[in-house]
Amino acid sequence: MKQDNRKIFVIFVDDKTKEAYDKLKAGKFEDKELYEFINRAIDDMKKNPRVGIHLPKRLIPKEYVQKYGINNLYKYDLPNGWRLIYTIKGSEVEILAVILEWFDHKNYDRKFGYKTS
Repeated sequence: MKQDNRKIFVIFVDDKTKEAYDKLKAGKFEDKELYEFINRAIDDMKKNPRVGIHLPKRLIPKEYVQKYGINNLYKYDLPNGWRLIYTIKGSEVEILAVILEWFDHKNYDRKFGYKTS
């Protein structure tokens, strides 16, 4: 679903996040499964970077704004309650979908200030 001729790239926000992703591939069954879920999300983002759910600015954790200087945030729902969080940056020639982190539903709720029981 390209609206223009810009190339789309999916990257990780830093080496530490990329390494955590790479480690999933060699982990136990659940880790390998999560690796495949994230892989599928990356493929989807390469086709359409806005495939995730756009979160309102008021929900962007201050930590993300301070650490990464972002002004938009997307959530991609993975199977088994996992969430992938990313931002989009663009220029005249490319669009970057930048993966910030992923976590289970409980930790997602905690990070975004939702009540957890």
